[in-house]
Amino acid sequence: MQSALEMALSWVAFLVFSVCSVALENTQASTVSQRCTEDTNTFLWEINQDRPKEYAVLMYDAFGKMGSNVEGGNANRPGLLQQCRSAHAPTFSGQYCQVFLRQGTVQYFEGVCVPDSCGEDEVQMLVLNGQLQFGQTSLVPPLPHILSNDSTQELIMTHCLSNAIDPDASDVTCLFVCCVMVAIPLAATLFTAIIKWQRNREVSPTAEASCLNTSPNVYGALKTNGSSSSEINSCTSEENSNNNYKNWRKTVESNPLHVLSISGPVFLAVDTFLLLGGLLSARSLLGSIERAEDKLSLSLVANYLFKRIKRIQPLHLFIMCLTIGLISLVQWGPYWFPFIDTLMDCKSYWWANLLLISNLLPVHEIWQAALGWFCCLSTMAVLVGLAYVLRETPAYPSVPHALYQGLHRPLWALAVTWIILACEEGYGGFIKSLLSLGFWVPLSNISFACYLTHPVFIIFYIGLQETPIHYTDINFMYLFLGHLVLTLVVSYVFTVLIEKPYLLLHWNST
Repeated sequence: MQSALEMALSWVAFLVFSVCSVALENTQASTVSQRCTEDTNTFLWEINQDRPKEYAVLMYDAFGKMGSNVEGGNANRPGLLQQCRSAHAPTFSGQYCQVFLRQGTVQYFEGVCVPDSCGEDEVQMLVLNGQLQFGQTSLVPPLPHILSNDSTQELIMTHCLSNAIDPDASDVTCLFVCCVMVAIPLAATLFTAIIKWQRNREVSPTAEASCLNTSPNVYGALKTNGSSSSEINSCTSEENSNNNYKNWRKTVESNPLHVLSISGPVFLAVDTFLLLGGLLSARSLLGSIERAEDKLSLSLVANYLFKRIKRIQPLHLFIMCLTIGLISLVQWGPYWFPFIDTLMDCKSYWWANLLLISNLLPVHEIWQAALGWFCCLSTMAVLVGLAYVLRETPAYPSVPHALYQGLHRPLWALAVTWIILACEEGYGGFIKSLLSLGFWVPLSNISFACYLTHPVFIIFYIGLQETPIHYTDINFMYLFLGHLVLTLVVSYVFTVLIEKPYLLLHWNST
């Protein structure tokens, strides 16, 4: 009886202790540090004066304000990040934070400018407790009732953007690897140029001319077959930052000309790239087997794999390291948050990208050619069209949606395969002539670099924006052309500077 009573008292004491501990933790979590409180009160007192100091004006002006066209999707209030950071009081500086809110069915964020002595949790408490006030007006006001079906403001999370650049060891290592990879080809080029210059000085003009006439064209004899497929780069993500998102979506959904903006055809383009890469890679292997008199050996396969890795990994490694390194060096804008998780995964799982396994963690013969072309082009048209028709996610299980999601990518690859087969067998007509133009050769040489670099430019462009992008056809056309030209130019530089030097690398036994 006594032991039972002691046990019961022990349980009561444990419960009391647990409740007191939780209450203490909640009290500590809900408090704001003295320095943060003092600095915030100084700022709030200053903006309520008749002639406030300049730093206070800058901080107040940097707060996000509600703009027009909220109904069209312009609900976010980004404020002014750089202006906030430019505010310097005697004891603190401005710190830009984002407060993510939900009001009924509307989700939005507001940029707030608070003293840099406040942490994210403290900023959240300042908002929840309604301490950020200008007179009797909240600096984080809810949407008016006319624009929202609910006047209650719910705080989802708070995120503050650091004013300082703080690279860690992995960032420094990645940037060092990039510098070394650039330095090696440059040093080798300089060394080769010096040697050739010295040889030209030692050889007489006659002998030099004779040498030029008889020396083999070493580089002309080298031939690289195709491009290799790579794991789809998982380091990218895209989020709309338009200030009229609803108008943009309405335009896309009502205009069939915008069918190519649906995500389906975008992935189909990637499938086309991967199919061509796999086809050319298989062709290279079959050529090696044929040269070995149809004898498939372990050494042949190992040599083939080594060549493929040498073909794709230098540029792949360089882009991966460059992306990870630049993450820590760039002070991002308010629209950076959609990419944080994706790029942090890229940084954490660099080894999976390096090993190329990132996607594992997550009638007459001619009436026949015509029929094949008809089926091929019809299949492609249907696949692109269905991406537009089935763009909405169904509320209940849907057989058409399931069939499309399961079959559209393999069918697209089969259709591209038919085009390749028809052109090789002499049934390509003008399509083969078009695809065989020399115009495509330079582009094909930089295609792998384009594939790896273009998402980086898109991410950097959106991540560095301080204000939302206004959607118009002409604006987005210029964005597309700008990204395209920049991708082509930089990809050419990376191909010449990184990919080709390592591809042509060979060891001299002497």
